[in-house]
Amino acid sequence: MSTDLSAKTQLWNEDLAPTTAAQRTWLWYHFAALWVGMVMCIPAYTLSASLIEGSMSAYQAVITVFIANTIVLVPMLLIGHAGTKYGIPYAVLARASFGTAGAKLPALMRAIVACGWYGIQTWFGGSMIYTLLGVMMGGEIGGDRIAGLGINGAQLACFLAFWAIQFWYIVHGMESIRKLETWTAPLKILICFVLLGWVYNKAGGFGPLLDQPSQFVEGGAKAGQFWSTFWPSLTAMVGFWATLALNIPDFTRFARTQRDQIIGQSVGLPVPMGLLAMLAVIVTSATVVLYGKAIWDPVDLASRMTGAAVLIALIVLLIDTVSVNLAANLVGPAYDFSALSPRHISYRTGGYITAGIALVMMPWKILESTQGYIFTWLIGYSALLGPIAGVLIVDYYLVRRTELDVAQLYVEDGAYSYASGWNMAAIIAFAAGVLPNIPGFLNAAFPASFQDVGDVFKTLYTYAWFVGIAISAVVYGVLMKGRAVPVMRPA
Repeated sequence: MSTDLSAKTQLWNEDLAPTTAAQRTWLWYHFAALWVGMVMCIPAYTLSASLIEGSMSAYQAVITVFIANTIVLVPMLLIGHAGTKYGIPYAVLARASFGTAGAKLPALMRAIVACGWYGIQTWFGGSMIYTLLGVMMGGEIGGDRIAGLGINGAQLACFLAFWAIQFWYIVHGMESIRKLETWTAPLKILICFVLLGWVYNKAGGFGPLLDQPSQFVEGGAKAGQFWSTFWPSLTAMVGFWATLALNIPDFTRFARTQRDQIIGQSVGLPVPMGLLAMLAVIVTSATVVLYGKAIWDPVDLASRMTGAAVLIALIVLLIDTVSVNLAANLVGPAYDFSALSPRHISYRTGGYITAGIALVMMPWKILESTQGYIFTWLIGYSALLGPIAGVLIVDYYLVRRTELDVAQLYVEDGAYSYASGWNMAAIIAFAAGVLPNIPGFLNAAFPASFQDVGDVFKTLYTYAWFVGIAISAVVYGVLMKGRAVPVMRPA
């Protein structure tokens, strides 16, 4: 984009501008390392627990996780294509379908979800420091809870310390995050094998969970009910990465070629996610032998270790949570907030906003009320974000045949302004994809208040992400059929 044009528009800044050739430094192994870094996280580790507690066998749980991540890889690659081809972030790509003003809606929705996760992961990181410091010091640390906060001074100090560690990377930008992911990915893989060896030697094997049969087979407590459990579980697993499926252009815009982003993501997401689920099952199975009960929380498990193992666990878990939180929950909202007011909010300022929201939201209080509904919320926001993905994919591939006029994406009254900056076809399609899932969400989240929701809505909600993306895609395609699209001109 020319300097003259950038001076005349409110939709451009250096961070949102298409990446230059010099900025395209990511090769396939950088993307693979990015995904290994994001996959190896505590929430992903504990996903298998919910499935086994839902009566699946260990193998059924691992296969379900693998299938879900293979499914969500498809929109990752499709939407990521635009980032690599044009060097634009998600918030700018959304302007082609939602309009130059309307794109702020999907950007804000993605940002809000990410801010919530950023705060929660920051609390997890602080909790690790608190728990493991207590183990190293030989007793409970802290004291009385602070009035109004509900946590003690030591917990607050650990939370702020972890928040400050992440803030360093916000200040030093995207390249520092790429280096962190690339350097830590091999370490995480190594630690996984070390952990396997440790539990095998300590327990004299891999424990009883691996031999536990599914309760869905004949004679089991839930015989014949497998599919009624499988589909909501699959939808929740898809929802786990539904946010990244939208803002993946924020990363692929730095790819040297389409081959790099396709191979890197295909290698880095489904296979490591399935292997991590398998690792979690094996390690937890061994804890039954070691401690007399299944321990799915890796922080709890680390706290039971002794000597140097505690310090090693502390370092690995902290590196893990920092790398995951920055990549998965900071980059996206930083760009999204920047897109709300490009003249006044840079990528770095957007990161500051995200970190600030993480502080004021007091994530420990959110967890108090929503932790029991973690998979309800996973399905819930997948129902919200799925329709956005449907609109983006149909617009980019079927309406525009992957051809965008990049310069016009930064012009308020240009080819993508539609009606006062809003494309009502996208808004209607988005609403059509979300509305059928609202009754089911209310019933799942607040069963006491919405117990009379019809069975058809409960069933639809079981497939929330799939329902949302399918309906919005069809509605948007119909509404945009025959509509003239701008001819691509050089940026």
